[in-house]
Amino acid sequence: MSKETIAGIDIGSNAIRLLINYVEGENGSQTYKKALFIRIPLRLGEDVFTCKKISNEKIAKLGKAMRAFADLMETFDITKYRACATSAMREAVNNKEIVRIIKQISGISIEIISGTEEAKYVFAATSLESNPVIDKSKSCLYVDVGGGSTELIIYNEQQNMVSESFPIGTVRMLSGSVQGEEWQYFKYRLKKIADKYNPAYIIGSGGNINKTFKILEKKEQDFITCTEIKSLYDKIVAISYEDRIKYMKLNESRADVIVPALKIFLTICKQCNIEQIIVPNVGLADGIIRKLAQE
Repeated sequence: MSKETIAGIDIGSNAIRLLINYVEGENGSQTYKKALFIRIPLRLGEDVFTCKKISNEKIAKLGKAMRAFADLMETFDITKYRACATSAMREAVNNKEIVRIIKQISGISIEIISGTEEAKYVFAATSLESNPVIDKSKSCLYVDVGGGSTELIIYNEQQNMVSESFPIGTVRMLSGSVQGEEWQYFKYRLKKIADKYNPAYIIGSGGNINKTFKILEKKEQDFITCTEIKSLYDKIVAISYEDRIKYMKLNESRADVIVPALKIFLTICKQCNIEQIIVPNVGLADGIIRKLAQE
């Protein structure tokens, strides 16, 4: 039996995350046990989507966080790691400088990945073959809603048919940086996907849909319906940001972004005429670890 300790770092537009897993392999199969998970809501996208660059203040905070991540990885005797940056870093005009600074401060090498690569990483963590809820005979639409972008993958007859990335994300929407034509193109592409592939359900990922799953008190093998999301959306938008924190127990970094996230999912459900959303509770960091374990 092989044993490794692998880390995945997700540098997103809303938050950065460190995930460490113990990975055991035997007879071609692998098991993943979570050793550590840390999420820090840096919101790099707040700078990028309005000013096109990441501020010195947030670069300094990112550097401190990555140095702490490096110390933790050393403590856990990591055998492999990968640090991937997504939408905010892709668009920041000073991204090369940031990659150099973080390497100098922490020793961690950051890879800036495309939206399509991001989608494939997260999709790799969904374990379609082992998930009893998923009907693999039907087409499904994989959706990852992040702070800066939304990634889509159509999975048809157990094959990846289409991968697309759209500059529509929660932090980007809150900053007022999503243009009307971008939103219309998003809906147009969704309708085209629905007409061609007729996906029966959505596989949803991202912190907001995971939180929605918990708010609705779903169990592991349950799915969320579009009707339930609409009801929750109406409830959340009817109360203030402060009341979402006080009465719905949402943390400060979730109480605002959950609104545009649910709007994105509702739009997808409507355009594609889908009612069911399966939530495997995985993210980019999970996909990074799975890819590294399989290499």
